[in-house]
Amino acid sequence: MNEAARRKHRQDSKETLGKVIVSNVLSLFKIILLCFVLVFFVYGYGVRPVRVDGASMYPTLDDERDRFVLTNAFAGKFLDIERGDIVVAYEEALHRNIIKRVIGLPGDTVHAENETVYVNGEVLFEPYLDNEFANAVLSSNTTFTRDFGPVTLGEDEYWLLGDNRWISKDSIDFGPVERDDIKARGAFVLIPFSRMRVVK
Repeated sequence: MNEAARRKHRQDSKETLGKVIVSNVLSLFKIILLCFVLVFFVYGYGVRPVRVDGASMYPTLDDERDRFVLTNAFAGKFLDIERGDIVVAYEEALHRNIIKRVIGLPGDTVHAENETVYVNGEVLFEPYLDNEFANAVLSSNTTFTRDFGPVTLGEDEYWLLGDNRWISKDSIDFGPVERDDIKARGAFVLIPFSRMRVVK
């Protein structure tokens, strides 16, 4: 092979190597972009993982044992929110997402007195509360459900309370939550696997 042929071969090899590098970089960029889009849609419109932080939903959710839950972001954004639902909402006053239970719906008038929650003048049936735990709190001369209201909710407002009423920071403290701030609905305990379950 003469010198001219060797130079051409080296040039062709460099061009081929350059094309391979560019092609690989573009492929990597496409994969990263696809992963970003998938994460965005899954997190925003599919399943949203949430870390249980604090005891405001105890004993329904125990932050020492139920460390991570999966929530339904699609239902939180597009389906109706019902009384008794567990939801994830962004609370601007706290600058974080919170897990609470829906007590009041748009248009409702809610209030609590003497350990009883009322919605539109009727006693609210709350089968999700642990009466044994509540009675233990009350026996220590501590209020379990703080008095509040009456509060009439706007057409886009929801009243949220924690199941562990005596320590929960919720709508009693920061007021109603707007529909757009509800990010997910429902809860499925994922970790630890030994406590995996749908939370009611």
